[in-house]
Amino acid sequence: MPKTIRTLTPEAGRTDVEGLRAYDADALAKCAADARQPWWRRQACVEALAGRVPERHVAQLIACVQDTDDVSHVRVALLDLLSDRPELLPWLLRHEDRQRDGAHGMAEAVLGARGALGDLTAAGALATLAFDLWRSRREIGEAGLDALAARHGLEAVPAELGGARPEDRSTAVRLRDRAGEDVIDALAEPDRQVAFRAQQLLTDPERLRRHLAEASTEGAKLWAVYAQHRLTEDADETRKLYEEPGRPRVEATGLDEELRAAIVHEYGRWCEEPSDPRWRIEALCTEPPPAVDTDEQLRRATDALTAAGLAPKPPLSCGEDNGVGDGTYRVIGFDDGGSSVSISTLGRFTAGDDESPQVRRALESAGFRRLDEAVRSIQVTDLGVYYFGGRGPLGVDTLLFYWQD
Repeated sequence: MPKTIRTLTPEAGRTDVEGLRAYDADALAKCAADARQPWWRRQACVEALAGRVPERHVAQLIACVQDTDDVSHVRVALLDLLSDRPELLPWLLRHEDRQRDGAHGMAEAVLGARGALGDLTAAGALATLAFDLWRSRREIGEAGLDALAARHGLEAVPAELGGARPEDRSTAVRLRDRAGEDVIDALAEPDRQVAFRAQQLLTDPERLRRHLAEASTEGAKLWAVYAQHRLTEDADETRKLYEEPGRPRVEATGLDEELRAAIVHEYGRWCEEPSDPRWRIEALCTEPPPAVDTDEQLRRATDALTAAGLAPKPPLSCGEDNGVGDGTYRVIGFDDGGSSVSISTLGRFTAGDDESPQVRRALESAGFRRLDEAVRSIQVTDLGVYYFGGRGPLGVDTLLFYWQD
C-alpha cells in the first residue's frame, strides 16, 4: 500500500521524518496550508519542505504566516522555512501588526526572519534575544545576528549596536571571536553574564595561565581559573589557584558552614550565567557534604516519629505533595490531617511552621537539625538559581527546600 501524508504522520509525536522528506513537495505544501489538518501534521509538512518549497505555493504559505488566527506552531515553522523570501520583509517590519500578534513564539520568529533577510535595524532586538538565558530564544537571536554579519560584515553589527548594553557587548565579543580575535580581555567585563559567555569561547589553557598574571581585576582572574578548569579538569591546579588569593567567596551573613556546603554543592556547578564566579569555583574546590541516603533518612525520621507516639504518614516527594514538579525535600504528614514536616534531601535539615515540640524533639533525637525562621530567611545573593521565572536572591528556606513545577 503506498504511503500517504496521513500514514506518515498518524498522530502527534509519531512522524516518519525520512518518509516525509521524500514525499511530493506539492502535496506537502497543500497540507501545510490546509487549516483543516491538525497543526502537528501541518508543522511536520512544513519542516519536510526545507530547501524545496514549490514556487507556486509560496503566496499561500505566506498568507498562513500573516493569518493571526492560524496556529502559532505552524506560523513559526513557516517563518523559518520562508526566511529567505524578501517579499515577507514589509509585513515583518509593520510594528503594529507584531504588537497585536500575541501568538506564542511569533515575536522571536519575526526577529529571526528579519535577521535572515538582512534587516540591520533588527540588530538591537536580536542582541537582546541572543542574551536571553533560555537556549531556544538565544539560538534564534544568534542565528539572526550571524545572518546580519554574513550580509553586512562582522564589523557592521557591533557598529549598529554600540556598546551601552551588556547584550550589545556580548554580541561584539562573540563576533570578535568568530573573526579570530583574542577575546580574553572580556573576562574583565563588569557584567557577569558577558564575562561568562566570553570564558566559554576560550580554548587555550596556556593563554589563560598567562592571563592570570596580567588580569586587571579579581573577576577576570576568577573567570580565567574557571575557564581553565573547564578545559583541563585539573582539580589540583584549580585548588592551588583558588588558595593563592585566599579562597575568595561570596559572604552570606548568618550562613554557617554546614548550610553553605549543602547549598554550594547543590547549586554552584549549575547556577545560571549571571552568578558570581566565586560560587562556581568554591563548588569546584571545596569538599562536598556527605551524600544523603534519602531512603535511609526518611526511614530514620519515620521511626523516630513513630517511637514518639506520633502517627506519621508515608513520606511524599515535594512534587507529590504539590501535585506536580520535583525538588529537594520530602514531606511527612500526620494523621491529624493538618501538620507536616519537610525533610531536605541536601542534608539533615528539617522545617515546618506548624510541627509540635514533640515532632521537633523526635527528629532532633534522630540526628536531624531543625531550621528556625531566622535561619531559613537568610538571603543568598549572586547565586543564579532559577525559581518560578526569577533568578534573584533566594532564602535558605527556598534553596534547601526547593520545589519547581
